[in-house]
Amino acid sequence: MQMKGKTVLITGAARGLGRACATRFAQEGADLVLVDIGRNLEGVPYPLGSDSQLAHTADLCRGHGAAVITAAADVRSAADCRAAVDRAVDRFGTVHALVNGAGIAAPSGKAVHEITEDEWSLMVDTDLTGAWRMMKAVVPLMLAQGGGSVVNIASTAGLVGYRHFAGYVAAKHGLIGLTKAAALDYAPQRVRVNALCPGSVRDDALVEGRMLAEIARSLDVAVAEHEEIFVQAQPMNRLIEPDDIAGAALWLAGDDSRQVTGTTLTVDGGFTAR
Repeated sequence: MQMKGKTVLITGAARGLGRACATRFAQEGADLVLVDIGRNLEGVPYPLGSDSQLAHTADLCRGHGAAVITAAADVRSAADCRAAVDRAVDRFGTVHALVNGAGIAAPSGKAVHEITEDEWSLMVDTDLTGAWRMMKAVVPLMLAQGGGSVVNIASTAGLVGYRHFAGYVAAKHGLIGLTKAAALDYAPQRVRVNALCPGSVRDDALVEGRMLAEIARSLDVAVAEHEEIFVQAQPMNRLIEPDDIAGAALWLAGDDSRQVTGTTLTVDGGFTAR
């Protein structure tokens, strides 16, 4: 119960890594503010997290004894981000940890010169600027209480390049840069900021994950074969599990990492070690 007495706000919580993190934090005693967009976005070629999926995540967390509230928010909107944080404060008084999990993997699958202005803006505004907006809304609470932890879920795409994913790669590289700069800004006030870089995460049905399949689709890889193909690039010969990422996020958010800030924790089975 290492998070008992702490409130954690998680974006992208309706499914996937967000749900995995939410249930793991619930098991460890956290109070939770679960945030997702609750609708689809024009330009994103797959369904985003729905209200019903977010409600299901909340029910799973309550099953572990957690106190939970939910909020619909588009991280491209500063007003939505502030409203979600206001709900957290109204219910729990503050936020001790923020997990920035909201993000999109597409529109992708194009060479740099083929990306449209709208596609580029959508990707960067969601995956990079959205995390900044949530930090802008949450960090003042952490400064006022004398500490806190921000975990930005980036990607191995924040460390290396991927063909035909320039927008995603640029946004995730930017998120790591934002993490390092913010860590230095807030270190004297004991607000820690770290980045978590997952490798190829298996689309576990329990968390309704679909990110790896969508990446495969953008690369014109047959969905029926995509796991086998991605495994071939993994030094440990297996895909990352959602709970592997949730465990790393838990460590970064908790007191066991109290001297860790500005770091990039990679959970990729050795992929970027080459």
